[in-house]
Amino acid sequence: MPENPAATEANLPVPPADGSAPAPTPVSSRERYRGLIWLVAAAFFMQALDSTIVNTAVPAMAEALHVTPLGMRTALTSYVLTLAIFIPASPWLCDRFGTLRIFGAAIATFTIGSLLCGIAQTLPQLVAARVLQGLGGAALMPVGRYVLVRSIDKRDFVRAMSTVATVGLLGSVLGPLLGGALAQYTSWRLIFLINVPVGVVGMWMNRQSMPDYRLDKAHPFDIIGFLLFAASSAMLLTASEVASGGGGKWVWIAIYGALAVVFGAVYVWHSRHTDHPVADLSLLRIRSVWVSLAGNLFTRLGVSGMFLLLVLFLQVGCGWSPLMAGMMMVPQALGSITAKWGINRLLNLFGYRRLLFTNTLIVAVLLASFALLGKGSPMWLIALMVYVYGWFMGMQYTAMNTLIYNDLDVSYASQASSMASTAQYLSMSFGIALASLLMEALLQGHAHEDYIPAFRWTVLLLGVVTATASWVFSRLDADASPRSKTASG
Repeated sequence: MPENPAATEANLPVPPADGSAPAPTPVSSRERYRGLIWLVAAAFFMQALDSTIVNTAVPAMAEALHVTPLGMRTALTSYVLTLAIFIPASPWLCDRFGTLRIFGAAIATFTIGSLLCGIAQTLPQLVAARVLQGLGGAALMPVGRYVLVRSIDKRDFVRAMSTVATVGLLGSVLGPLLGGALAQYTSWRLIFLINVPVGVVGMWMNRQSMPDYRLDKAHPFDIIGFLLFAASSAMLLTASEVASGGGGKWVWIAIYGALAVVFGAVYVWHSRHTDHPVADLSLLRIRSVWVSLAGNLFTRLGVSGMFLLLVLFLQVGCGWSPLMAGMMMVPQALGSITAKWGINRLLNLFGYRRLLFTNTLIVAVLLASFALLGKGSPMWLIALMVYVYGWFMGMQYTAMNTLIYNDLDVSYASQASSMASTAQYLSMSFGIALASLLMEALLQGHAHEDYIPAFRWTVLLLGVVTATASWVFSRLDADASPRSKTASG
């Protein structure tokens, strides 16, 4: 029986009988870095809010800027292109200037870019401001992940990432509603200006909670490799943008595509002959790394343009208001949030290979099932389909985003984080461009009702693209599972 009942009742440590000081209660890394987790989550929230809020307001923005709804893809892909190009520089910037300065500067740049987006008067001005947003956003996700990997124990990492992703998904919940409401009742400009107060709070949190990881002597930056990688990425995305624009410019598409291959091949050769490449391709020798990157690519290639298509289907094809269309995006985020609470247990039970193989096929079928929708489809059915789709996508994203770190030593975390984020945003760019290209090619006219059959055929084709990722995930080892069996706590 304890000698200090009052301490027991208050859940306080009981002093030993010999009068010595009680042993300190162990504090998990997740508790110790709670402020850091919420800081990274706030950055993810800001990015998620920005991306989802823009999708809902695309038709209103297109009308105000005098372009077609599908013509707004430039404002979407320019942001993601900038992310993909500049993300590889984030590891060196952290090593050289420290995570505290870089993360704070990233939040500030993203906030200023949001302000400029909100006051843009033309599409080119909006695109330029989106590029500035991308410069800031390029460091938010990789640096946030890197700091969490450095700070959080492996047994707590998946739970910490789930917390971060869940807060980010709250931005996905609020984004469609805010985007629809602001576009319908006020001005689409506020969808960008709303990031400003969030950014100010984020900069304050950065000073309070961000650890300052850096190297005493950073290695020289691989400027040649960076330029080669940037050129290859830019040429690929330019080719997809030209293809999305139509007009039979196949010669230019071939030229840009060939240049992308040339620059990419030269980069591969260069990375093997430099000590500190901007993206260390030797990590691809690890099976979980290359499977994670390739699986991310094919999955996001199929799904990234889905909600832009759904917004166009509902607003343009079916005549829904922006607010009503935005409400139909909310179940997706709610489904993703509810799925993430069980991902740890399912990963420990089934392992990465079985879970990702099966879940990817389910996502592909659900994506294709949206082809069953029509102008008279009841709202409850659309909401239910979007919720179920979001639930399985939440499983998919969390599993894919943690797989790359599963077999890596912490010393490679920075490079892995950069490569994961780059692959994610490149594939998102390709996914948006591919979805726009397919829907534009399948449009039989410019009447509103023409968007319905084009939407149906597009999601069917994207479902096929998504299904190919299941084969990639089948390449994982049969026993691939989270490194710590206690991760689910």
